[in-house]
Amino acid sequence: MKIDILTIFPDFFRGPLDYGIVRRARETGLVEIGIHDLRAFTKDKHRTVDDRPFGGGEGMVLKPEPIFECLESFGDVAPREVRLAADAKQSVILLSAQGCRLSQSLATELSTLHRIVLICGRYEGVDERISEHLADREVSIGDYVLSGGELGAAVILDTVTRLIPGAVGNQNSTRQESFTKQVFEGEEADAPLDSEPSSTCVSGGLLDYPHYTRPADFRGMAVPEVLMNGNHDQIRSWRRKTALAKTLRNRPDLLERVRLTAEDKELLEQIKLDQA
Repeated sequence: MKIDILTIFPDFFRGPLDYGIVRRARETGLVEIGIHDLRAFTKDKHRTVDDRPFGGGEGMVLKPEPIFECLESFGDVAPREVRLAADAKQSVILLSAQGCRLSQSLATELSTLHRIVLICGRYEGVDERISEHLADREVSIGDYVLSGGELGAAVILDTVTRLIPGAVGNQNSTRQESFTKQVFEGEEADAPLDSEPSSTCVSGGLLDYPHYTRPADFRGMAVPEVLMNGNHDQIRSWRRKTALAKTLRNRPDLLERVRLTAEDKELLEQIKLDQA
């Protein structure tokens, strides 16, 4: 995969590119990342990338020329109408507070592409012609406003890269995390939970279950006995119940979007009774 980032602060990405999974993916050739300074595509001596908006208003807006010309300089990015096709393997993404919210399912979709371009907005935003004629989608990483799209681009970079096959040592670990859907490639939507890629438990779109490691007793805080008895059926049931409990407590909205089995519903009733 190739990822290009268009920004007025190229040095911002020195940290995100040089650590962890993203660094390993770059070193092994799984992903090629290019950082492009939009000021290099300006034509005035002040290297101006922004201007006041027509009609008045607070703040400044990124101009269209540097962004268009930077993207056009690549030479291998398909036209917008081609990228909007269902089977397109490229996407030009504008980081914007007005965009659709980043989710694990969107990250999974993006991880299957061959080419991604991330446009980092700044100031009060970017000229609307970027959204209308250049980008094929707008993405926000949350319902809040950032100073610019660089942080959002770094989040997308990490979220997508770790889903590329080979980027994580044990790829199954990316299939049983918080927000990961139960249905995977090649599986039916009504497949039983036993077909999931784990001997213990998967997220199935819930928040993750609690994790413990050694020592078994730390300052009087003991690891739950069920995790140490070697009974995988009991471990799986405990993990599922605690994942449901954590989701009910912290993100009850997720329970409306996941496929719950009859056993899940029974466990939820038990949890609600315990909390009453």
